Amino acid sequence: MFLPRAILAVSILVFTILSYGNAIRSIPNKLACGGDEAHIEFGTSMQFSEAPEYQNGFKCAVLARNSMCDPSVVHVAMTIDLEYLRGTIAAVHSVLKHTSCPENIFFHFIASDSSLVNIAELTRIVQSTFPSLSFRVYVFKESIVNNLISSSVRQALENPLNYARSYLADILEACVKRVIYLDSDVIVVDDIQKLWSVSLTGSRTIGAPEYCHANFTKYFSVEFWSDLEYSEVFAGKRPCYFNTGVMVMDLVRWREGDYTRKIEKWMEIQKERRIYDLGSLPPFLLVFGGDVEGIDHRWNQHGLGGDNVVSNCRSLHPGPVSLLHWSGKGKPWARLDRRTPCPVDYLWAPYDLYKPHDHPHRHHSRKQKQQEMIYSSRAL
Repeated sequence: MFLPRAILAVSILVFTILSYGNAIRSIPNKLACGGDEAHIEFGTSMQFSEAPEYQNGFKCAVLARNSMCDPSVVHVAMTIDLEYLRGTIAAVHSVLKHTSCPENIFFHFIASDSSLVNIAELTRIVQSTFPSLSFRVYVFKESIVNNLISSSVRQALENPLNYARSYLADILEACVKRVIYLDSDVIVVDDIQKLWSVSLTGSRTIGAPEYCHANFTKYFSVEFWSDLEYSEVFAGKRPCYFNTGVMVMDLVRWREGDYTRKIEKWMEIQKERRIYDLGSLPPFLLVFGGDVEGIDHRWNQHGLGGDNVVSNCRSLHPGPVSLLHWSGKGKPWARLDRRTPCPVDYLWAPYDLYKPHDHPHRHHSRKQKQQEMIYSSRAL
């Protein structure tokens, strides 16, 4: 059950009075200079507290341990790397905390073959943090997509791992017929079983919250819209913007429709003609726009990280909240560690399990605590 705003507000108030989470991450080899890309600890020095052991309710299906192919298993796919590791751990923690059947969730973590931390170390970190978690870490070969990536409005959007979501049907086992894909900068405050139960009607392959009020034309260049050979892809459709950080994906239909290759085709065109600027999102819009199963907006309260250039603060949208998403430049762990958080960042902090050598944002002033409590009571 999703948290009503009043209850969520109380829980945040209690947490923030007693303790403060901690967070930071950055692109490796970049100097910290006041932005959201800050220094990060590497290897075995990056430690997390062990999460509580969350157990199934009485009505949950009983599974054999590590029975990944059992039809009652809920499959969740996420990327995992050192830069976003704190976000990934917090996201997993939030999913387990709020679901009714935590033991029936299987996490598929996709890691790059160029990762500064090897697969064994990433596996050790996840296993030590969540000893009872059913999961597997897969290797994504960046060479598959390197030559297809074009420059974007923000360098972080050019990371090859951002494109791994397009290859899930190839990476995951054939018995995995359906998966929820989540970005690493989200927290879930509702039962993910509800998202899993969303039906993909007709021949639809993916489901996501759609935002039809957004100006869809801005996601593509003038050259794209002036070329009828390209723009006719939307002929007879009513395409709407959707964020690919939260998706329900039918991998059987994906494989049958060879959608990975269709996405790659648009990336090849982009290399030649420059028809968009926003990294891995536009190819999804081109392939699926106008044929997406619309999911309630409460499952992606996105944009909490500001826009793609500036880490500005944003408030929650009106309505119930099931998932919060810090898409955009600003990430809550970085802003909290810099002691320049946005009010919504305190909603992320209770799920942070990271154990740094110092705890900079546990030493907030009384004024900051008061501001945080006022925001929590008003916004939720």
